[in-house]
Amino acid sequence: MSSTCDVDPSLIEKIEAFRFAKRSQGNAALICKIDKNKLLIEEDEDEESLSMEDLAELLPENTPRYIVLSFELTHDDGRLSFPLVFIYYSPTGVKPELNMLYASAKTHFQEKVGLGKVFELRDAESLTEEWMRSKLLK
Repeated sequence: MSSTCDVDPSLIEKIEAFRFAKRSQGNAALICKIDKNKLLIEEDEDEESLSMEDLAELLPENTPRYIVLSFELTHDDGRLSFPLVFIYYSPTGVKPELNMLYASAKTHFQEKVGLGKVFELRDAESLTEEWMRSKLLK
């Protein structure tokens, strides 16, 4: 499959380590961006022990991002799990050419790093614990 962008090999390694990291509490996120000059998906931010509201504040207002999130999920029966999810953040008002670049590389990135749970987000303010729980517990 051909893609408009490639994935930085060091990012693939980091996501693999992130995937298998032992977590006992809290959310962790890798925020990724596309370097338009190199057409390369690379790391933007790496955050541990943050709330969903903190994560929302890290997102730019007018630029898409890919988020690999380890979410602390407490199930109704009290079990604790940390599902790994992929969030494609594309706020309204993004320049069409930038939006197309991120949209065209999304599936390639998702497949390259092996992320199955995929959600789209248009408004950073919607990124809350309740929103994520509702998506995961459907």
